[in-house]
Amino acid sequence: MDSALQTQLSSQCPSPRLSPSDNKMNDDASSVDSGFASGASSQSSLPQVSFTPAHLKHLNSQLENMSPIDILRFAKILFPNLYQSTAFGLTGLVTLDMLSKLAAEEGPSSKPVDLIFLDTLYHFEETYQLIDAVKARYPNTKLHIFKPDGCATASDFEARYGAELYHTASDLYDWYAKVEPQQRAYQELDVAAVLTGRRRSQGGQRGDIPVIEIDDERGIVKINPMVNWSFGQVQAYVREHDVPYNKLLDRGYKSVGDWHSTQPVGEGEDERAGRWKGQDKTECGIHNKKSRYAQFLAEREAKEQGGLLSAALEKAVEGVKLS
Repeated sequence: MDSALQTQLSSQCPSPRLSPSDNKMNDDASSVDSGFASGASSQSSLPQVSFTPAHLKHLNSQLENMSPIDILRFAKILFPNLYQSTAFGLTGLVTLDMLSKLAAEEGPSSKPVDLIFLDTLYHFEETYQLIDAVKARYPNTKLHIFKPDGCATASDFEARYGAELYHTASDLYDWYAKVEPQQRAYQELDVAAVLTGRRRSQGGQRGDIPVIEIDDERGIVKINPMVNWSFGQVQAYVREHDVPYNKLLDRGYKSVGDWHSTQPVGEGEDERAGRWKGQDKTECGIHNKKSRYAQFLAEREAKEQGGLLSAALEKAVEGVKLS
């Protein structure tokens, strides 16, 4: 691994897009996901968006019973530099369709919400076909695609990181294929807030997520507009509004990721049971706290910096003795 990439991976400082709105809250564990404000010296032109714990709790209580499209209306008004992060799952497609309807409703004054797609290079062919269909259906929606750094194809990825990294070192794979491209996307696009397709009915770590949450490690606000909908509601919307969808869903899949870690869902299984089946994981890292690999890199970088500092001090002391 080259040193530049190591430095990039080990740099885990929160983005300047969001900074603590009250430094006194930093020692309070309950404030970690609450009191943040957008904008720093380089982002002074952005509207200020800040939340105290009480304000965030109030907003979530008010949004809890609102319809997804009303949550989207609210998000478009409140958040600067708002994007939609999607892997083109059913929920994300419903969100996209609702956003297109809002744009038509608002007319020329509508604030666009661009899409961010992380192309791991290992998606199903059906997923890539769906992307083409989405582009044709929603031509006014801009799509930003981010791939693993320095890789255009799966062959490039394997030449750089080895074959079947997703089996031999899944945390490392998640970092290179998903987490690092996501962080790069947020930095390059200056993202302040993202719409996600997560729902409580998907289970696992998603079972109690709020409508609005603060991702302090990545320096963004996450909005989950479809949080209260079931898979059946999402599916019904897709059918009613003729929204393009991944044809794998007609073959027993309910949640579609990379081809090497996605299987059809069995009768009575949870919606995301086909993701990483047989593995001790339910998320790929982009919605988790800092990945184990990122922690390892950060710790190693700290040790290296500590060693350099010690060496410099020893050299300085030796110079004083000689003089």
